[in-house]
Amino acid sequence: MHARGGAVFIQLMHAGRMSHPDNTPHHRQPVAPSAISADQEIFTPSGPQKAPTPRQLRAEDIQATVADFRLAAASAIAAGADGVEIHGANGYLLHQFLSPNANHRTDAYGGSMENRSRFVIELAQALAEEIGADRVGIRLSPAMPLGGIDEGDTGSVRAQYRHLVGELAKLNLAYLHLHHMGDDELLRSLRDIWPTAVLVVRYGRTREQIADDVESGLADVAPLGRFALANPDVVERLRSNAPLNEVDPSTLYGGGAAGYTDYPALAHA
Repeated sequence: MHARGGAVFIQLMHAGRMSHPDNTPHHRQPVAPSAISADQEIFTPSGPQKAPTPRQLRAEDIQATVADFRLAAASAIAAGADGVEIHGANGYLLHQFLSPNANHRTDAYGGSMENRSRFVIELAQALAEEIGADRVGIRLSPAMPLGGIDEGDTGSVRAQYRHLVGELAKLNLAYLHLHHMGDDELLRSLRDIWPTAVLVVRYGRTREQIADDVESGLADVAPLGRFALANPDVVERLRSNAPLNEVDPSTLYGGGAAGYTDYPALAHA
């Protein structure tokens, strides 16, 4: 990828309560900010299963998780990556800490929006120290209901993310990657707070709409998401206005070549 002029950021994530013992080699109970089930089905080797009730992380477990992320970031750079992206979105562990319906803690990591933000901020600080802030991006998804997450009304979501992004902005990270759910007022305010690049991805975009947020000044980069999953030559297809392969949802998370490395390029379509 480097030989062809590309850059590689490795996304680091922890599933938290969106996990199942069958997805791990040790068959342990999932962990989360609080012992609250997501009440969701997730993919496992034997098919979809309901995620069990997780074990609440102790304070020392939280610090150990930060150390795990540090090691993962350092390992990514040692392997030749250009940086890492912290996955703080889509119903996984960091998002669970941010959400009042998943985080019922009464210590320094729960209760107020400042406390619910603490783990994410400490984690970002640790990775910036470990590999440099310019090698760290973060992905967030305000009001995203995946994984049983409910972050409250619009006012609560705006207050939470303006605080969180304001604190993260002080670290001068490489970029902010937002999975946008339609609140353009919030998106504009986060764009105004953030000092470096902003990436915005939306559900349901057509190829004609990919550049809209960049052209309107809401974003610096428009991630391609599913367009890239299904099209190994997506840049060439967009440049030449060629038809795009459609994603086959039944192959997502499949673990094999189907839906991963077998989508045809234009020369073979």
